[in-house]
Amino acid sequence: MDLVLRDARIGERVTDVLITDGRIAKIADGIRSGVEKVSLDGRWLIPGLWDEHVHFTQWALKTRRLDVSTATSARQASTMVRDALAAAGPLAVDDTGRPLTFVANGFRDGIWPDAPNLADLDAAGNGVPIVLISFDLHSVWLNTVALELFGHAGHPTGLLRETPAFAIENLVNTVPDSVLDPMVNDAATDAAARGIVGIVDLEMAWNLESWQRRMASGTDTLRVEFGIYTEHIDRAISEGLYTGQRVNELLTVGRHKIITDGSLGTRTAFCFDEYPGMAGQPDARGILVVPPEQLAALLTRSTEAGLRAAVHAIGDRANAHVLDAFEALGLRHGRIEHAQLVTDADVARFAALGVDASVQPEHAMDDRDIADRFWPGRTANAFMLRSFADAGVRLVLGSDAPVAPLDPWVTLAAAVGRTRDGRDPWHVEQALTAQQALAASTRTDVTVGEIADLAIVESDPLASPPEVLRTQTVAGTLLGGRWTHREL
Repeated sequence: MDLVLRDARIGERVTDVLITDGRIAKIADGIRSGVEKVSLDGRWLIPGLWDEHVHFTQWALKTRRLDVSTATSARQASTMVRDALAAAGPLAVDDTGRPLTFVANGFRDGIWPDAPNLADLDAAGNGVPIVLISFDLHSVWLNTVALELFGHAGHPTGLLRETPAFAIENLVNTVPDSVLDPMVNDAATDAAARGIVGIVDLEMAWNLESWQRRMASGTDTLRVEFGIYTEHIDRAISEGLYTGQRVNELLTVGRHKIITDGSLGTRTAFCFDEYPGMAGQPDARGILVVPPEQLAALLTRSTEAGLRAAVHAIGDRANAHVLDAFEALGLRHGRIEHAQLVTDADVARFAALGVDASVQPEHAMDDRDIADRFWPGRTANAFMLRSFADAGVRLVLGSDAPVAPLDPWVTLAAAVGRTRDGRDPWHVEQALTAQQALAASTRTDVTVGEIADLAIVESDPLASPPEVLRTQTVAGTLLGGRWTHREL
């Protein structure tokens, strides 16, 4: 069916756009053809937005869980849990009669005056197993009952980091399909309402059949590229999957995701310098999860099978480690996820090696105080968006939801303004222009012949101040010329 968008503002021009068979067929004044005609009344028509780094299942689950991100201490986080449990009343129980695990998200212990501990969380639970997932997903805080339930009885604090934390998250995030899929569908609908047309889903699970099932049942508002983690790489290769392979109209095989270090918030990002207050400790410089020889072997195996790499690296030493591997193997088309702390020399290597930087601008707003505390004297090299752009590095922007909201306008505002909540901009020299930020959040353009993945917005995305960008109103979203969100 033909669709005409009348009086669409494309840059400075107000004109009509004809969409035929899911593509932009004509841009001209006074288009008369078309079965359906919708007036945009001068609203801005832009390419549909992509979130290039999402953990979609965890984002869908987080929207149903207690958020403790505002807690300023372990005691306050525990009190929030206690109050939520009291308000919830009797909890459901498992087959043994034990209460089901209570899960909350978002704790930020990096700048708390007190540390996560068993006493506070035990007092909040009254026999209920409790798991708190950190905002960066790299640590979990359990009470005594939950430690026993998940095989960590006797742990002195209940705070588990990295591999043990991921294992527990996978367990508590395992929800019956009949419960999870409607949550995912709702989250996809909400994403479309913010102008999103596609996501790169890096959920830590085998996601091929999950997305096929959801799409077969009617989840059709997003294009999805699903990542493949190392524990599933043999299966992917045996099934003949390769990066860019189309599974169906909306589903595409993504990249091989490898996690090489931890995170800043958990003080496990692998760095050249020690973290303050951790001198002499085994992990004083963070944690290198995948040593050089293992990384080289993983990259070689997946590359030979046609699977490109998306490698998590946050600390400066981790980024150097990954770049070393790409360079030694002569790999092009590599991608580093996060790239939060990078030396000037390695920014140049990103460009020389053709490595994409998949970055999450809102993390700079979330982590600025933690970075000032744990990366002292080095924050000029943290979240270096403009340095990457100036060096010719290809940037792609995302949220890392649930770490930050799955909202591209939050991402764009952080990239352009480097500020939030009325605070002074943080390292404003690393801000992107609006044009740079929008280009790093889209995959198409509003030109004849392009796929009609489009968003219609109320304010100019290239001229609005950051506070307006953050709350941008989206009047409509089109996916292949089909409405996935419409308020016109």
